Amino acid sequence: MARFVACLFLLSGLMPCLARGQTKFTISGFIREKDTRELLPGVTVYVEGTPFGTAANSYGFYSLTLPAATDTVTLTVSYIGFEPVRQPFRLNRDIAADFWLTPSARLDEVTVSGKKAGGQQVFAPQMSKVEVPIAQLRKIPAFLGEKDVLRVLQLMPGVQKGSEGQTGLYVRGGGPDQNLVILDDAVVYNASHLFGFFSIFNSDALKSVELTKGGFPARYGGRLSSVLEMNMKEGSKEKLKGEGGIGLVASRLTLEGPLAKGRTSFLVSGRRTYIDLLARPLIAHAQRNDESKVTPGYYFYDLNAKVNYDFGDRNKLYLSGYFGRDRFYANEKSSGSAMNAGLAWGNATGTLRWNHLYNQRLFSNTSFIFSRFNFRVDSDSEEFDSQGASTDKYSLIYDSNIRDWTLKTDFDYFPSPQHEVKFGLIATLHKFVPSALTVKGDLSDDPIDFTARPVNSVESALYAEDNWQPFDRLKINAGLRLAYFRTPSKHYFRPEPRWSSALRLPGDLSFKTSYAEMNQFVHMLSNTGLGLPTDLWVPTTDLVAPQHSRQVAAGFARELERTGLTLSLEGYYKYMNHIISYKEGASFLSIDGENARELNWEDNITSGKGWSYGAELLLQKKEGRFSGWIGYTLSWTNWKFPELNNGRMFHPRYDRRHDISVVGIYEISRKITLSAVWVYGTGNALTVPLSTYDGVTDDLGKFGYRGGVEWFGYRAREYGEKNSFRAEPYHRFDLSVQFHKKKKGGFERTWEIGAYNLYNRKNPFFYNITRERIGQTDQYQNVLKRYSIFPVIPSVSYNFKF
Repeated sequence: MARFVACLFLLSGLMPCLARGQTKFTISGFIREKDTRELLPGVTVYVEGTPFGTAANSYGFYSLTLPAATDTVTLTVSYIGFEPVRQPFRLNRDIAADFWLTPSARLDEVTVSGKKAGGQQVFAPQMSKVEVPIAQLRKIPAFLGEKDVLRVLQLMPGVQKGSEGQTGLYVRGGGPDQNLVILDDAVVYNASHLFGFFSIFNSDALKSVELTKGGFPARYGGRLSSVLEMNMKEGSKEKLKGEGGIGLVASRLTLEGPLAKGRTSFLVSGRRTYIDLLARPLIAHAQRNDESKVTPGYYFYDLNAKVNYDFGDRNKLYLSGYFGRDRFYANEKSSGSAMNAGLAWGNATGTLRWNHLYNQRLFSNTSFIFSRFNFRVDSDSEEFDSQGASTDKYSLIYDSNIRDWTLKTDFDYFPSPQHEVKFGLIATLHKFVPSALTVKGDLSDDPIDFTARPVNSVESALYAEDNWQPFDRLKINAGLRLAYFRTPSKHYFRPEPRWSSALRLPGDLSFKTSYAEMNQFVHMLSNTGLGLPTDLWVPTTDLVAPQHSRQVAAGFARELERTGLTLSLEGYYKYMNHIISYKEGASFLSIDGENARELNWEDNITSGKGWSYGAELLLQKKEGRFSGWIGYTLSWTNWKFPELNNGRMFHPRYDRRHDISVVGIYEISRKITLSAVWVYGTGNALTVPLSTYDGVTDDLGKFGYRGGVEWFGYRAREYGEKNSFRAEPYHRFDLSVQFHKKKKGGFERTWEIGAYNLYNRKNPFFYNITRERIGQTDQYQNVLKRYSIFPVIPSVSYNFKF
């Protein structure tokens, strides 16, 4: 480790020395949105007529070190959704130059002059990366009126959904836990509301969304399949602004503005569902004459907040946080009993970040981060005699949670036009409580506690990477990440080499390759594979090894300048080792019979291997009056576990052979926007019973799973090969129309009318075997039935900005 750090500093010292053959000067600065003074990440900056270019980092800082020139050089600054800026400079000294970009006017078509900035992106060494402009996200048809970033990402090639309506991401054969989800540097462990039907991310509060599916730069680690990085808005430093919306299931409001004009700004964004408020009077009316009254309910809320202070060009401070919770409850009361039950889960994150500019070539960001996820089940019941006196009480509380404290620092160094060096380190203290169950009752003198061993562990990493351009037509990103994980009695040290490259071919065609190794030290145990809140997060231990993957990818990318289209074709192969799953019949409530005071989750799991490979095609247009994309994925995923499916290979639930998405957005006029989505996918791989029969278990009344037979007392279901049944194909068509109107004082309102699953396709949600009578006889037969939950669903929402 010490030698690696020494090499980093030696490399940093040698770079300027290697560049001393001729006089060079640096142009650097920050890029902001003109109206709000908000910093813009990922903006393309390049010198016209040369191969030299760069992109602003996550905090809007760019730096270009160029040979001295007697003539002027022209810098072009370009970003999707903004007017490009061209600025000439005489390069005879170091120059500090900030740029202010103005949002593009609606309906303006792309004007092509010379080389477009998009060509610089196609030539970037990073591959398998998806960027979704927030403005485009808001125009895509929404489920029940809620704009959801995860649903939009599901429409990209290589990204698949789980079951109907779910927001979980399955990237190149990986499960939901294999995605590193980052919000303002903080890791988010569960990204779903309403049992997975909505994500926790309010698009009104987001500034940028980037998904990396492979070829990971060395600065990322900790998951096998993807990195989803999102940054919140900073808030306007010039004037108070707001936006919000009222939908069928939730409403939201975002406020932003200056605390000290030009220097300090704030952002507050909140959202809450009102399903419980709307349903309460209906339930009360329906139960008016019933002796037993049941009151169910559900709600979720989330809150984003951010404050930033600008000390000048050299120092900036950010404080941001997210808080969200879901709560489902059911209260029942009758003359002889009362029962209250609930299910709750939520996330909380907090990030304090300090940006510092040492000089025009060296930039740093240091962050202190807190992240927590908690899941809780509670139930209380009480019985009464005829006089109303309590005769029996019972209560149950189940808890599972994970807490992280993280310190990280990242450096961006720009020694020459051919090199952009990033290096840094990160350390995280994890505290896991996989599960804790407390049961109290009048029949026991003391409460009974079943508790999994709490685990404290440390995860850290040191990384370095270099964007290197050895020739005009070749760019390389090479890096190394050294990952370390410590349990109370064992240490894991894993080197992770990374490589990606882009070779520019004739005709503005780029050939790209990448290789990446990843290790994952935290795992999610799931019975469903859907990424629901009941899934448990557990750490690597002495008995559970870290998950590991190797992924190689290659492909072509091309910018079609006249049409504004970008075309990419990629093929990939990924090998995964030490992936974990529950044993047959095990669950998060499994208790060790020999030691009933302890939940031994390690005894209920098995580890195995996985393979995923395929090809992805994406044709995308991000700008202009008509925009959208067509994505196609052809893929195979296989798993092999010694203790599952008799050790034979099988497809996981989310293996999908074909996946197609077609997205179109057409701005008919400045007042009307039409958008549509059509998706098609091969059905999920499922395990369904081959037969059911009555029998006698060795322990009547018990549930169990033995040798492919699942027992429910006297009833048994017999299964064959795991996930050998393929569900029917999934497809649907969504449509929406937005009506915009600008009023005096800068107020803008938008009515949106849409329909989910417009042609009412009955897509399978689950299958079940039922026994049905054969005609008028006394004989019965087993029938496999398909159940659907989402027919055509109309929606209407009202959105506003001021």
